[in-house]
Amino acid sequence: MTGLTSEAAAQRINAIAGQTVVLRPTTAAHVPAFLEILGHPEIARWWGGYDLERVRRELLGPHCYAIELAREVVGLIIYREELDPDHRHAAIDLALHPDHQSQGLGCDAMRAMARFLFRHREHHRVVIDPAAHNERAIRSCERAGFRRVGVLRSYERSSDGQWHDGLLMDLLPDDLS
Repeated sequence: MTGLTSEAAAQRINAIAGQTVVLRPTTAAHVPAFLEILGHPEIARWWGGYDLERVRRELLGPHCYAIELAREVVGLIIYREELDPDHRHAAIDLALHPDHQSQGLGCDAMRAMARFLFRHREHHRVVIDPAAHNERAIRSCERAGFRRVGVLRSYERSSDGQWHDGLLMDLLPDDLS
């Protein structure tokens, strides 16, 4: 562990390398690719409501990374932190362009981000909460080592205004082995 728990620790990391993908801190140059990814119908059903202003406001910052494959932006991954020492953990979420799904890239990105969160941000647990009916995302999370914890009933409002369940999943450092 580095002992760095401030934003300075996150900013020291220029890129996070996975086995295949590289996670790069977001910049304004990523906005067009993010708009394309989040606007794709297969992604918008899970990540609805992202326009230019929301992308700029929520996806450009120290906790947001572009997922790159051979320098091409193929997705995005973000993390949030609970910093209370008695409950300290991180949560992640990601979106991967449909042209790059089912290739192990999402799993690689999740594992790379989890390693970063464990080693550099000193978290002991990482959680993710895909829609309970998003089987593709759930399978990818399980391949990355996440385990099912339980169903969060009426957890998230979808783009059609209906509430749907989420599946809480978590990952501990030993789960990455």
